[in-house]
Amino acid sequence: MWRKRAAQAGGLIVVAGLAFALWPSPQPSKTNGRPGGPDGRPVAVTVAAAARRDMPIYLDAIGTVQAYNTVTVRSRVDGELVEVLFKEGQDVRAGDVLAQIDPRTYRAQYEQALATRDKDSAQLEAARRDLARYVSLGDRVSGQSVDTQRALVRQLEASVRADEASASNAKTMLSYTVIAAPIDGRTGMRLVDRGNIVRASDATGLVTLTQVQPISVVFTLPQQSLGAVNERLRQDGKLSVQALQPETRALADTGELELVDNQIDQTTGTIKLKAVMPNAERKLWPGGFVNVRLLLSVRKDGLVVPAQAVQRGPQGTYVFAVKEDRSVEMRSVKVTTVEAGQALLDDGLTEGDTVVVEGTAKLQPGSRISTGEKGAEGQGGEGKGGGQRKGRPDKQP
Repeated sequence: MWRKRAAQAGGLIVVAGLAFALWPSPQPSKTNGRPGGPDGRPVAVTVAAAARRDMPIYLDAIGTVQAYNTVTVRSRVDGELVEVLFKEGQDVRAGDVLAQIDPRTYRAQYEQALATRDKDSAQLEAARRDLARYVSLGDRVSGQSVDTQRALVRQLEASVRADEASASNAKTMLSYTVIAAPIDGRTGMRLVDRGNIVRASDATGLVTLTQVQPISVVFTLPQQSLGAVNERLRQDGKLSVQALQPETRALADTGELELVDNQIDQTTGTIKLKAVMPNAERKLWPGGFVNVRLLLSVRKDGLVVPAQAVQRGPQGTYVFAVKEDRSVEMRSVKVTTVEAGQALLDDGLTEGDTVVVEGTAKLQPGSRISTGEKGAEGQGGEGKGGGQRKGRPDKQP
């Protein structure tokens, strides 16, 4: 039995060896000694030339929209809320009356303070007349009487000053019964209804005002960017900031950088910045998130290529550069930034160099390419006859 199995195994090994020897080995496709596509033809690609143009350099971040000013309107006196004179969501100006506290108690206190002041003023006037008579009598009135009368005048003068202060305080408290908007802004939801007793110690307040024109955008950048930002601020004094809608990347508003925080967050290694934007169309709203773009500088006459031409490999970024013989080579490049579909390069290419934009998946170093334009030879003889369509120039790929 074991001899029979050994013979069968030997036969299988022999058959496998013959199949391996007779199976045709794959031959690399060649066109004039240069690699091309899978069928040996030049690879159809789209190319573009490296050109120079002004290129903006942005620092991108995620930002939070905050009201430029936020105020919780509270009552400064105790009393019944007798009137609410604003609507929720209403735009108000500084000084607009928002609510009214029952003023009767505070008006009575003010009038009482005025009456006390008038009484003491009358007594002061009488004391001054008596003092004047004592002085005019000369030696017929003792010096002690004159001194006593003079002290009484000073005492009544102090009383009148105290009465005036009390009246001023009562008048101020009376004015607090009219609650006005301290800033321009937009009212939120009403927190207290008419008829409730409000107190100066209440924490909730009556309503919250938020100033949304202008508005603030707070964002963070890595601490490595701080040096460049401070340098540009030192040179220009201001930096432009764009706020983009996170869903559509549409421009919401443009403003200026107002603040670079005074310390770096050691937990995250980031620095906080704040920009102010006019928000004329109110596309920004407090509490929302936006994409922020800080315009750091503009590179004049920077060398750019389509961003699609830049590839990434184990050794870094590279492009397929087209040589004079219509073959390609891999050329390492250094990308500074990508903006509006264009990549700004610092190294690797010169102006006028041609790079492959589309069709790079089938390329390898040395591959021949075709840009898809038909020449006279590719027309099958139609280039010399009348079959070539008008408007398509005869070019040699």
